[in-house]
Amino acid sequence: QKHGYINEFEFVDDHRAGKIVVELNGRLNKCGVISPRYDLASGELEQWVGRLLPSRLFGFIVITTAQGIMDHEEARRKKTGGKVVGF
Repeated sequence: QKHGYINEFEFVDDHRAGKIVVELNGRLNKCGVISPRYDLASGELEQWVGRLLPSRLFGFIVITTAQGIMDHEEARRKKTGGKVVGF
């Protein structure tokens, strides 16, 4: 939502791992979901950016952390890791 790509999202509790339903606003060229959600240490961010994004300066990796859901740039600033949700 902060970058203007998501209208709203909702957490659905299915009594298992849970699901996140995201409503997009149409500004995205490509998006993807990473399943299973791989663990990501703060030192591994650059490897994942190179693997998933078309360019280092273009796009975002969505990460879920103990501090909430954030993009890879915010996770780098906070020096935190988590699980990769999508890109």
